[in-house]
Amino acid sequence: MKYAIKIHKFSTVDDLDNAWNLEDFKVLLERFELPNVESTDLKEVRELLFMAIADKDPSEAARIVLDYKLSNEMNEHQIDSVSYEMLVDKISEEYPRIELHKTLFIINQLLYKAFNGKFPNAKATIIDFDITPKMNADKDITKEIVLKCFAQNLDSHNVIKRLFHNQLDAEEAFEEANDIIWFLNKTENQYQLITSDYFMSSQEFINEEFDANISFYEEE
Repeated sequence: MKYAIKIHKFSTVDDLDNAWNLEDFKVLLERFELPNVESTDLKEVRELLFMAIADKDPSEAARIVLDYKLSNEMNEHQIDSVSYEMLVDKISEEYPRIELHKTLFIINQLLYKAFNGKFPNAKATIIDFDITPKMNADKDITKEIVLKCFAQNLDSHNVIKRLFHNQLDAEEAFEEANDIIWFLNKTENQYQLITSDYFMSSQEFINEEFDANISFYEEE
């Protein structure tokens, strides 16, 4: 299948809009021993939470936030281990379960800002683009289609090309595509994707306009 892609804008960010809501912050404030906060101003409550987080040991603070967000995905031992690893490594890029990278990024960046840089600063990539199916190509644009197209316009050092070449070549199913791309949103006339800067950075793209021929894995 053939697609034409035009990239309109790259953005590199260290935070995601709407990653946390007021209820999240209030629950965390209770866990950080500052309950019964009555304010409904998100910015004010966020600042209170940052102060409460900063009063804790960094690894203990990480454990509390990890337990809140990922207790259904990690056991107590895993949470304890990650809470220490987060202080020295970009765990949102290195954790073996790719499906947890987005949540680990959100947690990492909350802690990074609360502790004024004691945690590594991870980045996310936002790309606004058009994608046009050619001839009989599937018009239902999925994360796999986008990722396979974009990979053809990335330089040879890109981690997706190095780790997932069999999936990109349709020799294996590309189930990881749904987790590598965190969000794929369609606006009025364009698409926007959000992913980790680890997987796709603006410096790795070769052209802003390109065509891509892709294929899909078929079980025998």
